[in-house]
Amino acid sequence: MIFDAKEFIQEAIEETKKKVTGRAIIACSGGVDSTVAAAIVNEAVGDQLTAVFVDTGYLRKGEAEEVRAMYASIGLNLRFVDASEEYYEALAGVSDPETKRKIIGERFIRIFERVAKEVDADFLIQGTIAPDWIESGGGARDVIKSHHNVGGLPKDMALTVYEPLRDLYKDEVRKVARQLELPIAERQPFPGPGLAVRVLGEPTRERTAIVREACAIVEEELEKAVASGEMTELPWQYFAALLPVRSVGVQGDLRAYGETIAVRAVASIDAMTATHMRIPHSVLDRISRRITNKMKDQVNRVVYDITDKPPGSIEWE
Repeated sequence: MIFDAKEFIQEAIEETKKKVTGRAIIACSGGVDSTVAAAIVNEAVGDQLTAVFVDTGYLRKGEAEEVRAMYASIGLNLRFVDASEEYYEALAGVSDPETKRKIIGERFIRIFERVAKEVDADFLIQGTIAPDWIESGGGARDVIKSHHNVGGLPKDMALTVYEPLRDLYKDEVRKVARQLELPIAERQPFPGPGLAVRVLGEPTRERTAIVREACAIVEEELEKAVASGEMTELPWQYFAALLPVRSVGVQGDLRAYGETIAVRAVASIDAMTATHMRIPHSVLDRISRRITNKMKDQVNRVVYDITDKPPGSIEWE
């Protein structure tokens, strides 16, 4: 059966009118899923909806400013919350990826509960899609990784959760975004926990700054390569991860002992499976040189991940 985005939007708006019977807040990250959910619920309940964007301290370079401007352009009632200090404190000493995700999810809900009290809201709207709850396990399903908006939800949460995109896959959500003419339809996915799961090990402020700069370089170089015709298309998702591995290198005539960055770029349709992209060596060379030159005091090795999903996942954590 062919997915009809226009029909889905109409049905979702009507269903939302029935289910969301009071004031609501929506967790907006700037990604495709949450923005599509926000647009649908905003159409259904209007000024009863407040969008909440949380700066966790684990956003990409320039992302907070970009997302705030984008939401202003589509007319959402937006609350911006800078919770970076709160998140760095909560994740201090935490290295296990499942623990990270659950702490991040629980913190999100506590922030949303605070905002909900301020605006007298009873409902929390989330942009949860099918891969989120499938990979988070439950019933006969194994836990692949707990998505923060599923596995990280506290049991004593005071808000009623509503998820209008729960049964959709990423390719279907993009079709809905195009039908709604949203400016984020082709935006690459970004994990809800942000850079915290791209820093393998403890996601300190300092290590996060390293991976933030590396991610920006990967994005810039791949986008330049497509613009110049060196590559035919952008990967479905492309980023850098900071590994908990230090290795010996050379700076001038001196021994160096630095960090390792892994570059990841994959092709996918629905995030359930993915294949690594064959990036031209010239592009990888520029990425490596820029990262090691920009962060020569921290990083001395760059590697490229050629693992498909399965057996790997798209993100490293």
